[in-house]
Amino acid sequence: MTLVELFILAVGLSMDAMAVSICKGLSVQRLKPRHAAITGLYFGGFQAGMPLIGYLLGRQFQSYIESVDHWIAFVLLALIGANMIKESFGEAEECCCSFYPKAMLPMAVATSIDALAVGVTFALLPSVNITAAVSLIGAITFILSAVGVYIGHLFGARFKSKAELTGGIVLILMGCKILLEHLGVLAWFFGLFA
Repeated sequence: MTLVELFILAVGLSMDAMAVSICKGLSVQRLKPRHAAITGLYFGGFQAGMPLIGYLLGRQFQSYIESVDHWIAFVLLALIGANMIKESFGEAEECCCSFYPKAMLPMAVATSIDALAVGVTFALLPSVNITAAVSLIGAITFILSAVGVYIGHLFGARFKSKAELTGGIVLILMGCKILLEHLGVLAWFFGLFA
C-alpha cells in the first residue's frame, strides 16, 4: 500500500471521528483551544491504537485465511463504508458538551471500531508498513477532529453528514481496489490502454 493510498484511507477512516467532532463543536457555548486538542487526542489516539490491535489479531489468524484475505478485506471495508453512508442519511445524534473522559472515551471507542477492522485488513495485505499506517491514521484523525470542533462551532451541523458520506465512499472504493488488484482486473483493464 502506497503512502498516497494510506493517506486516502486515513482520511476516510477519520471522517466518522470528524463528524462526531463537529457535533462536539456544536455543543460548546464558548470554544477554547483545549476543546479541539482534547477531541483530537482522544479520537486520534484511538484511531491509531485500534488498527494496531486489529493488525496484531489479524497476524495471529493470517495463515488460516490467506486464500480468502482479499475477499475479507473487501467485505470489511465495504461494510464499514456502507454503514458510514447509511449513518450520513440518518437523524442527527445528540452530543454531550462534556470533554471529560467519561464522555469522550465511549465516543472515541465507538468511532474507532472501524479502524480495528481495517487493522485486520492491514495484516492481510503484504505491503503495509504498520508503523506508517498507524501514525498517519492517528495524525490525520487528530487534525481533522480538532478542525471538526471548530467547524461545528462556526457552521453548525451542515458538514457532519457530508463527512460521514465521504468517508464511507472512500472506504468502499479502497475495498474495491484491493479486490480488483488481487483478481488482476486492474492490470488487465489498464493493459487495454497501453
